[in-house]
Parts: sequence; C-alpha cells; structure tokens
Amino acid sequence: MNGVWVILIAACLMMASGLPAVLGQRRSRTAQRLAAALLIAGSLTGLAGLAVAIVAGSSGIRSLPWQLPWGSFAIEVDALSAVFLIPVLTVPALGAIYGLDYWKQAQHPENGRGLSLFYGLLAGSMVMVVIARDSVLFMISWEVMALSAFFLATTENEKPEVRRAGWIYLVATHAGTVCLLALFALLRSVSGDSALAVLDAGSLSTGMAGVLFVLALVGFGFKAGIMPMHLWLPGAHANAPSHVSAVMSGVMLKMGIYGMIRIFSLLPAPELWNGGVLLSLGAITGILGIAFAIGQNDIKRLLAYSSIENIGIIIMGLGLALIGRTLHRNDLVLLGFGGALLHVWNHSLFKSLLFLNTGAIIHATHTRDMNRMGGLAASMPQTAGLFILGAVAICGLPPLNGFAGEWMLYMGFFRSLAPAGGVAVPAAAIGAIALALIGALALACFVKIHSSVFLGVARHAIPPEGRHDPHPLMRYPMLLLAAACVVLGILPQVGLPLIRRAATALTGPLLPGELPLLSLAPIHRIGIASLLLVLVSAAAIGMLRARIRRQPAALPVGTWGCGYARAQPRMQYTATSFAEMLVKLFAWALRPLTRRPDTTALFPSPEAFSMEVHDPVLTRLALPVFRHIGRQMTKLRLIQQGRTEFYLLYILFMILFLLCWNHFAIGR
Repeated sequence: MNGVWVILIAACLMMASGLPAVLGQRRSRTAQRLAAALLIAGSLTGLAGLAVAIVAGSSGIRSLPWQLPWGSFAIEVDALSAVFLIPVLTVPALGAIYGLDYWKQAQHPENGRGLSLFYGLLAGSMVMVVIARDSVLFMISWEVMALSAFFLATTENEKPEVRRAGWIYLVATHAGTVCLLALFALLRSVSGDSALAVLDAGSLSTGMAGVLFVLALVGFGFKAGIMPMHLWLPGAHANAPSHVSAVMSGVMLKMGIYGMIRIFSLLPAPELWNGGVLLSLGAITGILGIAFAIGQNDIKRLLAYSSIENIGIIIMGLGLALIGRTLHRNDLVLLGFGGALLHVWNHSLFKSLLFLNTGAIIHATHTRDMNRMGGLAASMPQTAGLFILGAVAICGLPPLNGFAGEWMLYMGFFRSLAPAGGVAVPAAAIGAIALALIGALALACFVKIHSSVFLGVARHAIPPEGRHDPHPLMRYPMLLLAAACVVLGILPQVGLPLIRRAATALTGPLLPGELPLLSLAPIHRIGIASLLLVLVSAAAIGMLRARIRRQPAALPVGTWGCGYARAQPRMQYTATSFAEMLVKLFAWALRPLTRRPDTTALFPSPEAFSMEVHDPVLTRLALPVFRHIGRQMTKLRLIQQGRTEFYLLYILFMILFLLCWNHFAIGR
C-alpha cells in the first residue's frame, strides 16, 4: 500500500481516538486507556506509512471522491511533509501516555472526556494539514486544528483567566485565518485552481507576489507566534494542561512554519526584501521572546515565551534561505533551510520534554509560581536531572541536539560574508550576532529556573503526595524525549538526507553530489566531539566519586549563612530577584510593573517588593483597541429597534444597494 494511504488511515485513527472516552462513563479509567491506545496505534501506523513514503520518495498526489462543490480531496507525502510528520506523529502519542497519570479522567470527570476528544482531533488534523494538497482541504484541516486547540487550551474553563486566554487565542487565530482565506483566494485567481501547485514564473506580477508573501507571513505568523502576532501564545500555553502545552508548543506552532515554507515553495524566486523581512522578524522575535521569558515568574508562561524565541531562530533560518534563493546561492539555502528544519525537530523534542517536566513540578507543588518553589532536587532527583538535560539542549550547548541546528545557522551567516558562487550578503551576517545574544539570554533564563525551582530549600511546604518523582507513566515519555535529545546531539547527521531532499522545495532539483550538507556544515564532527565530551565527563565524574569514597566521612555542617544566626527560606534569591538586572536592561521593551515597599511611615504596614512583566502588545495595544471598538459598536444598537417592519426595511435597502452595485459593475 502507498505510504500516503497508511498515513491517512493513521490520521483517521488519531481523530477518532477520543470516541471511547466520550462514549464511556465520565470517570472511566478504561475509556481513557482505550483513547490513548487508539491514538498510539494511529501514531505507530503513521510512522510505518511515513517510513514507506520516505523509502519510496514522493508518494505523488492521490485523490478521493469529494462531495463539496469546491476543491478536491488531494493528499501527498513528500520530503517536506515527512520532516514535519515526524514530530506530529511522535509527540502527541507520548503526551497521551503522560496524560494517563497527569490528567486522570476519574479525577477530572467534568473535562476529561472533552480533553481526550479534542486531543485526538488536534493530532489527526495536524497530520491532515501536512499532507493536504488542496487549499480547501487545507483550510478545513486548519480550522479543525485551531478549534481543537481552543477547546484544549480552555480545558479548565471554570477559571476566568483560562476563559480570557482562550478568547484571545480564538480571536488571534481567526485573524490569521482571514489572511489565509485571502491568500488562497488570490492563489486561485492566479492559477485558476485550488490545488497547492507551483506557480509559473510569469504568472505573477511583482506586486501580487509581494501581497501573497505578506498574507502568508501574517496568516501563518499568527499560528507560529512571530512577534508581534504572538499575543495569544503565552496565556494559551500557560493555562492548558501540561501535555497539551507540550503538543501546542512542540508541534502545533510548527504548522505555521510548515505553511510558510509550503507557500513560499509555490511562489517564484522572491525579492531580496522578502528574506530580509524574515531575517529581521526572526531576530526581533528571538531576542524579545527570551527577554520576556526571563521576566516571567509563572514557569509555564516562561516556557511559552521561550517557544517564541525558538520560533524566531527558525524564522531567521528561513530568512537566510530566501536570501540565498533570491541570489541563486544554494549554499545559503541549504544551510538556512537545513538549520531551520533541524531546529524544528530539536525544539519539538526539548520543549516537549520541558513542558512535561514542568507538569510533574506543578503536579507536586500545586503552583506555577517559581517564587513559591525551591529545593525540589532533593525530593525529585530524576525530574531535576531531566530538566537539566532539557535546559542544556534548549540553550544550544553541546553535546545535546540544540547545538547542531544553531551551528548550521552560524555557518550560513558566516558564509554569507563570502561571495562563494554568487554575491556576498554582509548584512545577513548580523544574524550571527542576534543568535549569539539569544543563546546567552537563554542560558541566563534556564539558570534562573533551575536555581529557583530545584536548588535551595522549599519556600512553601510541598504536599506529602508531591515529595517524590512522578509515576512511571509520566516519567517514561520524558525519558524517551531526553534520549532523543542525546541521540540527535551525538548523531545529528542522521536526518540530513531527508532535510536535503526537503530543501529542493526552495532550491529546485539538485544534481547528485551537489553541495552536500556535510561539506557545508560537517556536523558529523560535532557528533564525534560530543561523544568524546560525554565519555570524558563520565570518566571524570567516576574518578571524582571514587576519590570521595576513599576519603574519610566528613561531618555534615550547615551552609554558610552570611552571618545570619538563623537562615530562613525567604532569604533566598527568588525568580524575580534573579532576573531583576536583565529585566531592567530590557525595560524599554518589557515595561515591567514594579511595586516597591513604602517604609517611610513611622510604623509601616507589611510591604513586599514585586515585579511583573506583562505583554505590552496585548495590554497596551490589542486590548485597548478592542475595548475602544466595543464602546463604539454600542452606538449601532440604535438600529436594533425590535420591530419587524424596520428589519424588512433594512433588507429592502440592502437589496437596492446590491442591485445598484451590480448595475454599475456590469456597466464598467
């Protein structure tokens, strides 16, 4: 059987996986297990079909009977689809296993069944988005994905802040959908068909190509979380259940990236400003995304902003690739595009690991506020170890997978300085500076999390049931993701053949042996160096432990308390105080809200210092604009008279207006 049909069956299984939970009892553990088993079966089926498709090459476009008056049910699996299908088919299945213990249906009868239903719909609809080759089918799948994510993000809809975040997400995602509808309508007017096929070079004017680029950037940018279109992302990811956050951040954001790449591959060679805009937006998104992350005290909101930062890195790679495509420099296309796609994989692994890890922390402490945590390494050593591994990966440090993708981008930025087979682009090398700044800020951000959450002593009492590592059902998915981070860190070259095939979407067919990625960026040497680093580190740790065991036992003493007679948990650095200096450095963008103690009174009342970083795009721009529009729209209530004759009169006026419009339009 052709691989694309197997993947279609897998998508159907995943979308139907929630039915056992919906049809079963509200507290049925068996129904939840059946739902997870169906989703895992769909995932394994899809991976098998994907393996067949990768071995066979492009499956070619396949069609099924279609009853709608527009478009067609056309699907295909090519190398670009395969790159994105790997995380789509992997992360939701691991999240389903994790959710069996994290979000037990027996303990959440009010929303457990709905979560299972929409979780499967989200996973299956993302598969359909990636394999759709018709704009109508694509938009149907896209809308199912968007609405499923809305219901998942608002799982705990009894909380006002969850409902607020959900509505913001719904408005933002449909603002992007409006742009996509306009994009596909223009594509149909140009090509005469709704098929997602490559356009002829002469079929588009320069102006029309620019309009299509902007519509794709904005429409898909809302879903990807590019600044300033990110305003929905922190609230939705923070308030969703943690395994849902892992799928939304690790996988769903990449659907925006996939959509951009797919549309850009259909358009003729872009103008130079297209790549420049992407490169600039990526740098701004990456730097400000991690700056906002540093200022957060909510651990899940921090990880959400960190996802924005990583999307910025991917967009920088796409910008470099488009610049290379414009200048006919396939070396820049391969390095930019290859680095971006490798980072898509890497981010799906380490960000999913960190969100699942955070779910275990919240499960233990019953809070998302890092200022109320501390000392968890003693009671949750495996969770702490897995968090360190994910943090090293997300900071782009060897020997883990985050380093390889960013190193390819560095090679591309540096190579843009030399006119190797084309024109030099010195301005593109600024991307290397932005990438270095992002890496430094990311390191500070995750040191903040680790120190305030795992080190020191607990700032508040941990419930007895949380004083241990999580259940194996929660721990094993994290271990698998961590193992994948290690494998891709040591063997980053395993995915390069598929990525190189996917790059032909922008470069066109490459000759055999032309510009092999390993010659442009020899990341196989990174794997060897990483393996040696792991072996040397393990040997050093073993020798140190052996030396410590040979020494006489030392008497336990308390930590030096800086002269205080009796140290208190409140004397530790909090997450807020740790980040204060960096938040002040970026105060021009973050606009922190600081409350300082007032101790001027003779007998001052209890005071506390606090610093909160809200999103200025949301709080200072979007919400005020919508509130103003809401106030103005109330004036239209004058036409709501509640009398039938008035409404008939409105209909008559509208018919007359349309007749006049039609008459003058035909006359011209």
